Amino acid sequence: MLIYHRDTLTLNILLGALETKAGLVELAIGLFCVFVGWHVARYVYRRWFATHPGRFDLFLPYLLFRLVLPMSSQVLVILSTVVWVLLLGRSGIVLPIMSAMLFWFGAIRVLTAVVRQVLPQGKLERHSEHVLATTLWIGFISWAIGFDHFVLDWLDSVAFTVGKTRLSLLTMISTLMWVSVIMICSLWVSKLAEARVMKLQQVDLNLRIVITKLLRTVLVVVGVLVALPVLGVDLSVLSVFGGALGVGLGFGLQKIASNYVSGFIILLDRSIRVGDRLMVDNRVGYVSKLTSRYVVLKGLDGSEALVPNDTLISNTVLNQSYSDKAMWASISIQVGYSTDLDVALGILAEAAKAHPRVMKNPGPGAYVTAFAESGISLDLGFWVADPENGFMGLKSDLYLAIWRRFKQEGIEIPFPQREVRILADGLQPDPSMVASAIALQAAAAASREVRT
Repeated sequence: MLIYHRDTLTLNILLGALETKAGLVELAIGLFCVFVGWHVARYVYRRWFATHPGRFDLFLPYLLFRLVLPMSSQVLVILSTVVWVLLLGRSGIVLPIMSAMLFWFGAIRVLTAVVRQVLPQGKLERHSEHVLATTLWIGFISWAIGFDHFVLDWLDSVAFTVGKTRLSLLTMISTLMWVSVIMICSLWVSKLAEARVMKLQQVDLNLRIVITKLLRTVLVVVGVLVALPVLGVDLSVLSVFGGALGVGLGFGLQKIASNYVSGFIILLDRSIRVGDRLMVDNRVGYVSKLTSRYVVLKGLDGSEALVPNDTLISNTVLNQSYSDKAMWASISIQVGYSTDLDVALGILAEAAKAHPRVMKNPGPGAYVTAFAESGISLDLGFWVADPENGFMGLKSDLYLAIWRRFKQEGIEIPFPQREVRILADGLQPDPSMVASAIALQAAAAASREVRT
């Protein structure tokens, strides 16, 4: 027969079947089917995922890939069982058991894929996936060999009474399991809805973030309200919990509540958006993420600061890209007093106009800023449309272009110089004065070498 009742799927029957020649042949056929399924999964991986690893981040492609091995193996096992029982007239025991195991294997992979989709990527995701798979396999084996009756009876016997309610270990585990399942389903649905909402490009980004946060909160609350009555918990206990939460907010959670409220205010009034350049407490960076509790500010050196939302509401924040992300920058340079300033200013403006990152409207400008001690100070100012790409490379390109043009035009960039004259007037010079003069000449020579 192809299907066995649960009471027949015992360890003794399986071990007894494996002691026969037919049982070993069934086991070999089943293992061969799993081997073929593994090769099919390996081919699918090389064909569709090895060259496109980003597909693993998508839920449906990842789930289909995880089901290739159990589904292909089970199809082969079912066909082998049909041939073994109907055509050869043998009694199939091992092959139906392996088919049930492969079906459970596929169900486990579906559940773990959902958990992977809900949880954030990292160690928590991997550990949770492994723990869930191990727990489900242990439960299946216990069910298959009839050991679950003993486990359930023992868990129900470990109990205590709270008022008129009897709480057993089985009840608490069932409660935790159902709440976890409902919460995971709620988070999964909210994540799918979030992905759909974030694709609505015609809606403002901050509004999309607000919608996703509110949707996730509503789904989690609804999930809890659905889980509690299913488990027989009276919803009137939530009034006690609400009172305790109010006391907690009054005594120690004001800052946390303030951060959450401030987060929704920032998202709704759109004062700060993802990609804005902010200066908070002398730290300059770009907003890379907005959450309901903090803002991630990524500095120019790659470091990320988590700024509480309350700080952005209560303090003055310099948003350098509030209405326009274009920024003004400048570089300074000196030329000698014998330089034709019109030519030098033209070279500075032409160097800026030739650079692709410098905005053409408004265009760059070159200015005389001071008559300094060693030369005339010039400033080149310009607007940059993509300040998120940094300024060091841009300024280096401009300095090199100006340097090359100055060499072509013979324009000198001055450096500090000192002249020392010793007037003897027929007298022998003081040795200390001679030493000082030599020291000054050495310092001037060293200065010239450094500038060169």
